[in-house]
Amino acid sequence: MDKLEFLIEKEDTNKRIDSFLNDNLEDVSRSRIQKLIEEKNVLVNNKEINKNYKLRENDAITVYIEEPKEIDILPEDIPLDIVYEDDDVILINKPQDMVVHPANGHYSGTLVNALMYHCKDNLSGINGIMRPGIVHRIDKDTSGILIIAKNDKAHQSLASQLEDHSMTRVYYAIVYNNLKEDKGTIDAPIGRHPIDRKKMAVTDKNSKRAVTHYEVIQRFKKYTFIKLKLETGRTHQIRVHMAYIGNPLLGDVVYGKEKQPFKLKGQVLHAKVLGFIHPSTNEYMEFETELPAYFQELLKKL
Repeated sequence: MDKLEFLIEKEDTNKRIDSFLNDNLEDVSRSRIQKLIEEKNVLVNNKEINKNYKLRENDAITVYIEEPKEIDILPEDIPLDIVYEDDDVILINKPQDMVVHPANGHYSGTLVNALMYHCKDNLSGINGIMRPGIVHRIDKDTSGILIIAKNDKAHQSLASQLEDHSMTRVYYAIVYNNLKEDKGTIDAPIGRHPIDRKKMAVTDKNSKRAVTHYEVIQRFKKYTFIKLKLETGRTHQIRVHMAYIGNPLLGDVVYGKEKQPFKLKGQVLHAKVLGFIHPSTNEYMEFETELPAYFQELLKKL
């Protein structure tokens, strides 16, 4: 078990302890910090405290963190819909209901397990054993195209393109209600939901700028079929932004209605187009995928 110690200086007085630790503990999430406090693994002046504790000058903080257990992520022979592949990158059309990378409760059956079988050791190691090759991800219930890096050089190039917003990412979705305009831009910051920490929300507190461009493809009575282009790529960005303007995604029980029609498995959202500058050739490449069967059938019904 690791033992970390901090001595509080004047500029950090009156800060909440969980906020202070979040700023000073690298690679430890805020939820993990709060759990450490609940489990009495955070002491102030050798006494137990709660997460609301306000720091005072010269407080001595002691944090005990168990070393993470090593988890074996195993290759699995899972079929992949490969859109494109070369020595640097592989583009996959991910089906709905597939988790991208292992996490708590999902150590098998993920896209990473399938990639490890298909690519062997040819995946970048920048994101560690849990997320080899993964540059960006899409939600479990979102289908569509994403790019995976086969080496660290490619990973760094693709990560830079995501950061400077030069990668093209176009999604198709069906949302509730009719949008007022045929085209529009949602520029609203996204951060962790202030009450439900499992959700994201439009908020000015501890948030990052988020920009989504949308365009109406077809209008129905109660729903609208739209195209969306991401300028930034925040967690749940499209789902949060569309709910924010009163047009939550059909099938989204987290940000939309609890009861959903059409017996859907999740939000009707498909990553259709992905364009990027190739890490080795420096040429722009763009790929497009078909809408999945469930999406096309739903459009026919509407």
